Amino acid sequence: MSELKEGVKGLNVEAIRKMFPVLHQEVNGKPLAYFDNAATTQKPESVIKALDEYYRGYNANIHRGIHTLAEKATKAFEVTRESIRAFLNAESREEIIFTKGTTESINLVAATYGRQEVKKGDEIIVSELEHHSNIVPWQLLAKEKEATIKVIPVSEAGELDIDAYKELLSDKTKLVAVNHASNSLGTINPIEEIIREAHKVGAKVLIDGAQASAHLPIDVQALDADFYAISAHKFYGPTGTGALYGKRELLESMPPYQGGGEMIKDVSFDGTTYNDIPYKFEAGTPNIGDVIAFNEAIKFVNENGKDAMAAYESELLAYGTKKLEAIGGLRIVGTAKNKVSVISFVIDGIHPFDIGQMLDARGIAVRTGHHCTQPLMDRFGIEGTVRASFAVYNTKEEIDRMVDGIDRIVKFMSK
Repeated sequence: MSELKEGVKGLNVEAIRKMFPVLHQEVNGKPLAYFDNAATTQKPESVIKALDEYYRGYNANIHRGIHTLAEKATKAFEVTRESIRAFLNAESREEIIFTKGTTESINLVAATYGRQEVKKGDEIIVSELEHHSNIVPWQLLAKEKEATIKVIPVSEAGELDIDAYKELLSDKTKLVAVNHASNSLGTINPIEEIIREAHKVGAKVLIDGAQASAHLPIDVQALDADFYAISAHKFYGPTGTGALYGKRELLESMPPYQGGGEMIKDVSFDGTTYNDIPYKFEAGTPNIGDVIAFNEAIKFVNENGKDAMAAYESELLAYGTKKLEAIGGLRIVGTAKNKVSVISFVIDGIHPFDIGQMLDARGIAVRTGHHCTQPLMDRFGIEGTVRASFAVYNTKEEIDRMVDGIDRIVKFMSK
């Protein structure tokens, strides 16, 4: 129990685990060990309570109402915007746009900045590490505009080939879209260098920060990122909400994403005057309760300390990697030097789905499949992997249970 009580730099993992109601249950008669955090993290009681309190106590639409409940809801909603601004170190709250999450944020940029700026013959650069949500919107845009998609290759270790990236850049490059950390392999990309090199040729850069937000320090001003997208549910917040950071001058120059309430100043049949940022991009009634609860997730990370949490997760990553490497026939896919707490692996002669189902019978939740990164799986010549991803509430004891389960599966399947 000392591991739980002490954690890293005073991080009390035992106390943290008590904050998450979902962890304290049995699955198939076994204590739950939840290792699907790269897909979505679990929610602390404070997030659940905030959502409940909104709907029980002050459910009202925001911004346009002058009654007490509307004003309370509006204030709480805008408090979250300021918290995200500070979390990303954006210069102003107006640079924070609420969206459904990273996927919608990317689609927003493609449909506004992309549609306005990308012309026939221009080029858009993505990487082999990308989630489908950072590939398909650019393919749609490229097809519409007769532009070209170019792809940064990935090494056997799962790292981007930065020299090849530099060769891809040219005066035709309009936009570069890459993730900060890979959801499939855990690779942490050198986005500072990627942004710097893109800016040399006048290209703008969108960073998919979905996997990075819970693990890595993010300073959009220091990075000089043009756009940075996050999802609340990837770092202990609700599903269905997230945020897009964009530089003020870019957001102000971009056309609206959708039409409707909130994004207007004045409407007549002769024409419409659009609202100022950020509201220009927030048409309709937003996901108010979940945005308010999102603030509690940010508080959770800030109060426990992202650096301490990341250090503990790195400890789990190193421990799990060493244990899994000792299993015969198991191969880890993605061995980058810098990783967030994600381990993807395959086992000779056993389909990932079978491994996932047999681990689930032991109460162990892992992800199996292509993880919405089919081009990356094709790069490695595999159909998919088993992915174990760790969060601050996981323990070495849980990893031991997983490793023991995999060892038993290997021995059973080899009979």
